[in-house]
Amino acid sequence: MISLANAPLLLNGRDHHLPTKRRTPFTVRSSSSLQEIDKSPTTAEDSKLRSELCALVPFPPIKAAKRVVLVRHGQSTWNEEGRIQGSSNFSVLTKKGEAQAETSRQMLIDDSFDICFSSPLIRSKRTAEIIWGTREDEIITDSDLREIDLYSFQGLLKHEGKAKFGPAFRQWQVDAANFNIDGHYPVRELWGRARNCWTKILAHESKSVLVVAHNAVNQALVATAIGNNYIYLLRRVRGNVGSNWCRRNRRERSVFTYVFTFVDVSGLGTEYFRILLQSNCGVSVLDFIPHPDGGSPLICLNRLNQTPGSPVATGSSAGRRTSRRIILVCQGSTQDSEATVSKLGDQQMNMLGVIQAQKTAELLLDLKVSTIISSPNNACAQTATIISQVQEAADCLGADCVPRDVEMKNIPDLDVAEIFQPSTKDTTDISYLRPGWLNGLDDTVTSALRERSGQAWHSLLTELSDESEEEKIVVAVAHPVAHIALIGHCLNLTEEWLGSFHLDAGSISVVDFPDGPTGRGIIRCINYTAHLGRWSIPITRSTVDDDSF
Repeated sequence: MISLANAPLLLNGRDHHLPTKRRTPFTVRSSSSLQEIDKSPTTAEDSKLRSELCALVPFPPIKAAKRVVLVRHGQSTWNEEGRIQGSSNFSVLTKKGEAQAETSRQMLIDDSFDICFSSPLIRSKRTAEIIWGTREDEIITDSDLREIDLYSFQGLLKHEGKAKFGPAFRQWQVDAANFNIDGHYPVRELWGRARNCWTKILAHESKSVLVVAHNAVNQALVATAIGNNYIYLLRRVRGNVGSNWCRRNRRERSVFTYVFTFVDVSGLGTEYFRILLQSNCGVSVLDFIPHPDGGSPLICLNRLNQTPGSPVATGSSAGRRTSRRIILVCQGSTQDSEATVSKLGDQQMNMLGVIQAQKTAELLLDLKVSTIISSPNNACAQTATIISQVQEAADCLGADCVPRDVEMKNIPDLDVAEIFQPSTKDTTDISYLRPGWLNGLDDTVTSALRERSGQAWHSLLTELSDESEEEKIVVAVAHPVAHIALIGHCLNLTEEWLGSFHLDAGSISVVDFPDGPTGRGIIRCINYTAHLGRWSIPITRSTVDDDSF
């Protein structure tokens, strides 16, 4: 398949080659598993696969921070009819779709976009025109941004596809990554197109980019970007791991070892199709940050699927009804104005934090929350109490005909502050408001964070497993760093991926479980802040200061 034995490693500006004496396969750490990579192909199919893998090079370096805003088109006529669109170009925006695009324009009204890329398909291009408004710069259309090619499926109503194609349609529903039609693997082809798109987008000299496309292709763009930070990681761990490829730093009191950890350069794979939702006119944001050594940029998903409507409205996830849901609520802002890791301890919310908690409680009033599980620290407990009080007053507020009984619980594993207390000074000075800040943590800290958050995630799933209620909604309140780690567990990612996500105070993230708590979680949104109104963080205002890189 592929071997990296002779691949040069760039360290301090010089090429270094790994030893080649051992001829056995080595292990590559990927997003969700450890897989053995053989040195050489044994079949023609493996040879072809090797060529494809070798073509997956890291993203090109960038000179300045770049923010890319992805928007899915508004509702189309075929969306409304339940017809399979694929890359066909026969549907247009409905009145609702035009209104959604206008809402997205208002959501991005204070933007500073330098350029707009769009799919050439009518429904996407019209959405781009509405959002782009009166700007003089032309919209750049790119055929690689078209929707997934579904060949013979295109134009069929869903029940027609089921009747005509039977097992193939079933595979499209339950195993899309391996779905084959007319001799093609549509999802695999889409992932390849997405990487081509990123190469062109990153090559453009602009700091703020708008991309308007489609559901599946936007999923692929998000998935292929996340995790593309390095072809390898040079990581610092305490103690000696016995590797020949390490060096010791004796200038510090503790002994650290620097080791190479290989990661999958292709981002999240095709198995994540339909896991990262993209609703009509949903907005997703990715920050690309220049690497200090000039390599591939650091990439952080700033938010996922910020929709014109409520993210907690009842309905389906990826076309499937769900009765089990976890809502991750980040605590309101605290009195720590510096927002450094050293001050992650037990703090009270400031007035802004109280307002954020009240806004979140108002948003969740449309749902009947079963249980609120909170970290025991003050800010989280305050946020949870405000949400509970509003839920219990649902009848007085006209949201329900009877008072609601909400169970409150504390889980110590959601409190991660003590993990950061023994950290070095360089670590504690890091601001947790910056995208990708978790990339700067010691290996021991990220490992401890993942272990503790894993226990918390297990507790949340156990709570969700209670079958005494037909519908179960669990709200978890914690610090943003705890929720980032929980999202990692939901996606089955290792700690190397923690820096790929960002959450703001007062934000919410929603995970649906259409197959129950033992099934895969579907990420409905990440870092949603539109409910905060005037106190929300503008989508196009990057939190990255170019001068600091």
